[in-house]
Amino acid sequence: MGAVLEGICLAVVGGDDREVYLIPELQKLGARIIGLGLEKSPLGQRIEHFNSFKEIIDEADALLLPMFGTDERGLVKAKYSNDPIILNNEVLESIPLYIPLFIGWARPALRAAAQKMKIEVVEIANRDDVAILNSVPSAEGAVQMAMDATDITIHGSRSFVLGMGRFGTTLIHLLKGMGARVTAVVRRTADLARAVEMGVRPLSFQELEQEIVEAEIIFNTVPELILNRTIQEKMSRDAVIIDLASIPGGTDFEYAQMLGIKAFLAPGLPGVVAPKTAGLILAQVYPKIILEYVSKNNRAASSAKCSEGGEGNAV
Repeated sequence: MGAVLEGICLAVVGGDDREVYLIPELQKLGARIIGLGLEKSPLGQRIEHFNSFKEIIDEADALLLPMFGTDERGLVKAKYSNDPIILNNEVLESIPLYIPLFIGWARPALRAAAQKMKIEVVEIANRDDVAILNSVPSAEGAVQMAMDATDITIHGSRSFVLGMGRFGTTLIHLLKGMGARVTAVVRRTADLARAVEMGVRPLSFQELEQEIVEAEIIFNTVPELILNRTIQEKMSRDAVIIDLASIPGGTDFEYAQMLGIKAFLAPGLPGVVAPKTAGLILAQVYPKIILEYVSKNNRAASSAKCSEGGEGNAV
């Protein structure tokens, strides 16, 4: 691909092991990387470390935040940071309009605040290229969790997959390949037909309450409350729920605990079970997204600044 990111300063803020593999790939493409909250990472002095949002905003052409994003308080996930990193309104107000903020997924409060301040927030987790590629490590991680949580094999298990989107489809293929008796729970008539074509049992959500008693392992991919009290009361107490939807998931976890049903919320599996693969996936898709949003005019205006190298506060 060559040095397609030459002259672009990218500020990577927080993250996990995915960033450890992503950053060197971006550097190979010519990007200058400055970091906030990466001082304890294995990258060491291969990147410039800064101490505050203000410092990186003064230098950067774009901000790269983690796939997980922030919690409801604005706390950025930062495995390798010495100190908490908070993305609040004060920080947002300091971001120039021409600097895009890339993030896996933004909470509604962040999305609303950025829209009000006319800040370009680019959510990448739901892009087809990211989601489809990430579905493989996600599916493998989900199956691994199920194997750890049950006393049965996946082969022969009555496994229900709720939702047949990009991730659900990959998960169904994996479970079917392992010999599970898969039920695909879907809404659309087309997806019912697709389930038949894939050789798995089709079931509509309207039928779920009646049929859920058969399930031994339930994988939920739908980001809304599906496994509510009514559904759980019909479930076997030995069943296991692996909820893979974005936080807060699609399960009433408190009620599951009351019933003694094992239920696990497991967003962000690629970064947990296969961080190298997940980081290299991001390295495939980020360059074209960055070039799409970092304007040529901004690149020209900032090239002199980037070539100077900046001082940075090395940690």
